[in-house]
Amino acid sequence: MINKTTLRFLCLSTISVLFFSCGNDDDSDDSVGNWVKKSTFNEEARSSSTAFTLGNLGYMGTGYDGDDYYNDFWSYNMDTNSWQQLADLPGIARSSAVSFVINNEGYIGTGYNGDTSQELSDFYKYNEGANTWSQISDFAGTARYGAVGFGSDTYGYVGTGYDGSDKKDFWRYDPVTDTWEESIGFGGDKRKDAITFTINNDVYLATGISNGVYEEDFWVFNLDTEVWTQLEDIDEDDDDNYYLFRSSAVAFTINGKGYIACGEFGSSINTVYEFDPLDEEWEEKTEFELYARRDAIAFGNGERAFVALGRNGTLYLDDCMEFFPNAEQDDDDN
Repeated sequence: MINKTTLRFLCLSTISVLFFSCGNDDDSDDSVGNWVKKSTFNEEARSSSTAFTLGNLGYMGTGYDGDDYYNDFWSYNMDTNSWQQLADLPGIARSSAVSFVINNEGYIGTGYNGDTSQELSDFYKYNEGANTWSQISDFAGTARYGAVGFGSDTYGYVGTGYDGSDKKDFWRYDPVTDTWEESIGFGGDKRKDAITFTINNDVYLATGISNGVYEEDFWVFNLDTEVWTQLEDIDEDDDDNYYLFRSSAVAFTINGKGYIACGEFGSSINTVYEFDPLDEEWEEKTEFELYARRDAIAFGNGERAFVALGRNGTLYLDDCMEFFPNAEQDDDDN
């Protein structure tokens, strides 16, 4: 007897497009949320960059445009709607790196450079005031790309990803001692290209892919206790949540709610879901209003959030959109 999960992935290659067209026919007109086009990125369109936020500045760097890997670094000012080039990330150019923030300092590391056919483990800290980088200890796990990263006021965390096989280990970085220590306790499945979003002191992890299977488990990590807790799978409470399955998506937080947008499920997608931690339920929001995409970036300050760059097939993108989750959709503002 074939169970639900097995059947879902056996059918993926032939019917994923049908699922999305059917799943959104009736719901999209009723969805709430509006996307507003912002300033286009100044340089080459690209995907698989990494991003973090300090105050009202979104920082992004690295990436791949189908031909070249990058190590340039930029800021986006949410107040002036403008981009500024900053000091390049040291080390080899890369894509699919990971980033996190510890006590208002940004860190970038790991990733992949196909020109040298290697996964990377080097890591760097950005000094915002001086616009300089300093190298820290290499990531202590295996060199990898497609991992997730998040931080607290005290530590940074990196886990999952791909090093030749899919991973599920997590490591904690201590900036005081400049050391990495393996963090025990994640009971989830192996995966790469997952997402995390943070609400207060809780970090939520979902989605991703492993050996061609889109992961459905959903976890929360408490930054105070450093304990992982499994929540209901993302398809459990509503048949419509089937459309949450994806990899290479982006995630962000606005006013105490988490959001997952875009990504890949057989092909690039543009669906958007909101997670309310109070009732632990998902709600579909207005779709991303430009090209469907995977391998985009997201940054936000907890009250505002932006999605930029990415790719749709071989089309690499340089646009940027701000999301207003409670506004009425307006096609005329793009």
